[in-house]
Amino acid sequence: MGENTTRTLDGIGIWGGGVTGGLVGGITMGLVLHLGANQIELLGGLVPGAGTAVAVGWTVHLLLSVLFGLLFAAIASSSIVQQLLITFTDYVIVGLLFGAILGLFAGGVLFPVAMQGAGVATLPLPFLPVPGVAAELVSALLFAIGHLVYGLLLGAVFATVNGVAPAGLGERVPLER
Repeated sequence: MGENTTRTLDGIGIWGGGVTGGLVGGITMGLVLHLGANQIELLGGLVPGAGTAVAVGWTVHLLLSVLFGLLFAAIASSSIVQQLLITFTDYVIVGLLFGAILGLFAGGVLFPVAMQGAGVATLPLPFLPVPGVAAELVSALLFAIGHLVYGLLLGAVFATVNGVAPAGLGERVPLER
């Protein structure tokens, strides 16, 4: 533990990892939301004048995914956080934590503000096979799982782009050092 294990990240790795991780995590999270309960359509429906809510929802979702990926990159590359991030697993855990916090922020602040801006008091959930409170619970569960998937992949891709490999990978595949 006495040796300095902080790594030096360059701008290409930081911002490239943020964009790439944001896209990979965003696409996967979007698939969870879209295939799980067609929630991407809700996001598109919050955009004023949106013709095709699904296409607009995907566009907005992926743009936000990249922006939040860049925010993650800025946080993960800060000197304070870099002192804590040593292994691939560390990056994945920080990604999961980021995804969880992002889910709470998006569900508790961003989505309600967007609903108010769009003049929507409540969201219809006709796409779920269950009615009422059960539909809301299913929707919230998928929303939470989606954000955790996003964070997990964001952390993993960011680490990989910046040269941090999973433990044991060097034993299977020779890595140049």
